[in-house]
Amino acid sequence: MPGRFRYFNWTMFVAMIALIATGTMAIWSSGNARAESVFHDMWIANLVTAIFGLAAYFALAFADYRKLLSWAAVPSYAAALVMLTVVLLVGSKVYGGRRWLWFFQPSEISKLCIICLLAKLFGGEPRRTFGWFVAGCALIALPVGLILLEPDLGTALTLIPATLLMLFVARVWRRGLLTLLAIGSIAVFAVLGAVYEAEKPGVTAQRSETILKWVPLKAHQVRRVRVFLFPEEDITGAGYNLRQAKISIGSGGFSGKGIGKGESNHLKYLPQAISMNDFIFCVYAEETGFIGTLLLLAMFGALLIPGAWTAVVAADGCGRLLAIGVSTLVFAHVWINIAMSIGLVPITGLPLPFISSGRTFLVTVMSGLGLIQSVSMHGRENKNELVRMA
Repeated sequence: MPGRFRYFNWTMFVAMIALIATGTMAIWSSGNARAESVFHDMWIANLVTAIFGLAAYFALAFADYRKLLSWAAVPSYAAALVMLTVVLLVGSKVYGGRRWLWFFQPSEISKLCIICLLAKLFGGEPRRTFGWFVAGCALIALPVGLILLEPDLGTALTLIPATLLMLFVARVWRRGLLTLLAIGSIAVFAVLGAVYEAEKPGVTAQRSETILKWVPLKAHQVRRVRVFLFPEEDITGAGYNLRQAKISIGSGGFSGKGIGKGESNHLKYLPQAISMNDFIFCVYAEETGFIGTLLLLAMFGALLIPGAWTAVVAADGCGRLLAIGVSTLVFAHVWINIAMSIGLVPITGLPLPFISSGRTFLVTVMSGLGLIQSVSMHGRENKNELVRMA
């Protein structure tokens, strides 16, 4: 083990600990602004959850990922499908969606299960045929479809790029993947165009209803797209959250107002229901300003760049795909959460890794990073191979 430990990625580990500390501070600040006393101690719950996450992190890091994939990838994927089905039937309904099964969210755990299965199946000999392309897409589509039924569009939006990139790196009929990407892009622009035509000023209610009948979005999702397309149209209604999010971020200025002193949060201009979760970046940005935001992005960079490098130097395809899948998943969460907070993409319920409050999500992300650490410790190329690659 000492020989393996020399490959322990300390940069990634220290960045993770720094992000946990930053998130705990942000949760403390956001929770103290709420009237309900139960939220005042949410930062403690976050720390306790992080301890469980560290146990999972080290357990996975010191285990050989190849052995884990060989006996756990298929059963975990099957268990994920069962959990995603059960949550639709008996899961707790919160904010209009069935995402909770007792005390955890199956969709969060399912992310790693899907990534592990793809790494096992496509990390060995090349699977470049059309049949394997269809099989890979089906393995992704089945759990993603169940997640969309909850509905949980945010999770699907992070899973799709992570898993499709894994297939692309594995060289699974790349022409088909590029075609799929083109079709998806056209579909996205078609939906945006349809909502624009249906919601633009001067359109009659009858024409709007006729157009939206063909749009595969629920009513609340259409409202979010409309806010994205026309951010200044309904700033006291559907566009209120985005408006306040931008004000919170902008009012932080260069150095911020100080921890616990964010006015938008304490005066409840930023809706309390989302200040600890989806829009916690706004709370953090107002209190720490431009400097704090740059520091946060630097911490995420220190976390994700080593993860990508681990994929580059991995000794086998399974380790490479595992590191790519987890790193892309975390990056997608970071990018989409921050982008929606500043209005670059439509608002969707998606937490910011380590910063947002969320027990299942925190343990899942830490477990994923533990798998990357396992690839770093157990699946490194030998010294001569590294020299050749350089």
